[in-house]
Formats: sequence, structure tokens, C-alpha cells
Amino acid sequence: MKAVLFDVGGPLDMEFGWEIAVDGAIASACGLEGIRVDEAAIEEASDRAVEAFAPDAYAHMIETLCGDPPTVARVHQRMRAMLDGLDLFQLRPDIDGLLRRLCERGLKLGIVANQPAAVRGRLERAGIADLFTHHGLSGDTGLRKPDPRAFTAAAEALGVAPADCIVVGDRIDNDIAPAKALGMATVLFRSGRHRRQRPRGEAETPNAVVTDVPELEAAILSLIAQ
Repeated sequence: MKAVLFDVGGPLDMEFGWEIAVDGAIASACGLEGIRVDEAAIEEASDRAVEAFAPDAYAHMIETLCGDPPTVARVHQRMRAMLDGLDLFQLRPDIDGLLRRLCERGLKLGIVANQPAAVRGRLERAGIADLFTHHGLSGDTGLRKPDPRAFTAAAEALGVAPADCIVVGDRIDNDIAPAKALGMATVLFRSGRHRRQRPRGEAETPNAVVTDVPELEAAILSLIAQ
């Protein structure tokens, strides 16, 4: 293994504050349409989106809560307006140390994430942007996971073959399944909204499942030793 490709949300950014803000924005936007949404309804809609392997979990949640297309469109637009420019980046404790240790081992690091271009500034403020040779943010590249080109573009930018890459992500649908299809090794970081997502078969089963940074480091070291 020569490179490790990271998703941002989950492995790097814990997203606790962000997910709370998203749920609140969806509830508020629904309220403006006269649709009363409580915490239980939000959680049920979230679970349904995760179980359905919906590429856009937030859009799926809104469809579940609102029903008719015109209302869905208005609620989605209002939600996005409420969240626009909101910066709730929360660097996962000790992940910066792991990134540095991986660099010291000679591994190339890259990002493959469905995130706006502004996230690079947040990574810079967190002191980790320079540790990544490739910043594959969908806001810059136009490539959104699970599109396999998001992963192959990262491998190409790092000058390595897909088979020489490890992918670390928090979603089976957007991270693990497309990466495995390309012959990449995969580590599922169980965190946040998609923590209960489960593979539907061998093609979606990650090489390792972790829940914290020490487990992630052990999994990566095990994969590069194979």
C-alpha cells in the first residue's frame, strides 16, 4: 500500500455540531410549511435514508417527511439557505497525529469527499491541509461519490494504482462499495449518521471496521503489512 484516501466527514471531522444543525434546519424548514416534525420523526427519517443507501441522505429525509415534490423542493432550498456558510468543523482528537505518522512512513495522503471547496480552509485552520498531497473535494473537482472517478482521480493525482490505496470513510454506500469495486482496500470508520449502516453483501464488506483513531491506526498498519 502506498496511499491512504480519507473522507472528511467522519474520519477527520466528527460532524457532531453539523449533524445537529442539519436536523434542526430540516425541522425548521418543515415547520415553515406547516409540517410539525419532532426529534423522533427526524431520527426515523434519518434511519430510513441510511438503510436505503440514499446518496443524498438529507434529500431523502426531506422526501420522507414532506411527501409531495413541490414541498420537498421548498424545504430543501430553505434548509440549504439556513446552513449556507455555517462552519462547525470539529477535528477528531488525535487524527492529526496519525496523519503525521502515516506521512513519516512514506505514505501519500489524499482526500476524496463530497464537500464544498471551502472545506480546504477549514483543514488549513485545523493544521492538517498540508499533510494531504491531493484535495479531492467535490466542490473543486465536480466529482461526487459514489462516482468511481472521484477515487481514480485521487489515485492518479498521487501517482499510484488503485490497488495500492486504502480508503477510509464512514459510509458503505459512498465510500466502501465504490472503492472495493476498484480493488482498493477499505476501512469503515463507524461514526455519525451512518454508523448503523451495514453491508448488503461481500462486495460492500470493508477490510476493517473501526470506531476510534487507535483502531484506525492499527487497521491501516495491518493493511500495509500485508
